[in-house]
Amino acid sequence: MQRQRKFQKFQKKRFCRFCVDKISFIDYKDIRTLRSYLTERGKIIAGRITGACAKHQRELTTAVKRARNIALLPFVEK
Repeated sequence: MQRQRKFQKFQKKRFCRFCVDKISFIDYKDIRTLRSYLTERGKIIAGRITGACAKHQRELTTAVKRARNIALLPFVEK
């Protein structure tokens, strides 16, 4: 019981970058922003790791998939 409390104290509060900057729409053509939410293999990073809220994580996923379909982002990295 005490160990759990000890670890919880040092967890950094994650915040949604899109909410802080008050971005209303995630653009699929903005490759620089989208690449920061992808792994080196091309997978989309989970919201619990990036700190994005559920609404913006869904928009981010849609934007990445659109960018992949029109070949702005690769589906898989080698």
